[in-house]
Amino acid sequence: MLRIGVIGQSGEIAAEMQKMAEEIGKEIAQRGAILLTGGTSGVMKAASKGAKNAGGLVVGILPGDTLDKANEYIDIPITTGLSFDYRSLILVHSSDALIMIGGANGTLGELSASYLNRKPVVIIEPSGGWAGKIRAMAYEESYLDERKYIKLDYANSPKEALDILMERLNNSLQAAGADSSSQLSS
Repeated sequence: MLRIGVIGQSGEIAAEMQKMAEEIGKEIAQRGAILLTGGTSGVMKAASKGAKNAGGLVVGILPGDTLDKANEYIDIPITTGLSFDYRSLILVHSSDALIMIGGANGTLGELSASYLNRKPVVIIEPSGGWAGKIRAMAYEESYLDERKYIKLDYANSPKEALDILMERLNNSLQAAGADSSSQLSS
């Protein structure tokens, strides 16, 4: 199963952002993927709620050693014993691809870690926060620097974000299959 991480700010979030995050979780579940989040509040909780209500599997990569920060929609809570920033690295490395909704400083760090580790990311621009600012600041509107590790994609809605992400992942899987087939025939 594909593992799709959702990154975005914790704490209180605007109603529109909450609606987008719930819809993202629902779309992930309906497409048969596993939702991974940081497991706490805000965007993470809303996405978890959407996935859980659609019958999906929800994994929360939590900071610390206790479950007290986990939201009630997490099926599999993973305590890392780490602070928020290091927990975020586990989330990035455990995801096949990520979707960014809104975001403050911590989300910006997750985006950077995703880029450095060449993880596909789709940014939902109308969700606000850093998601609404990245394109204007990005190198050629699509990269975090001139090394062009991986192209950032942008979407206007949760459904569009999942459509883009699934196409990217399918193309990557096909390319990997073609590479292994050519190596086997060599």
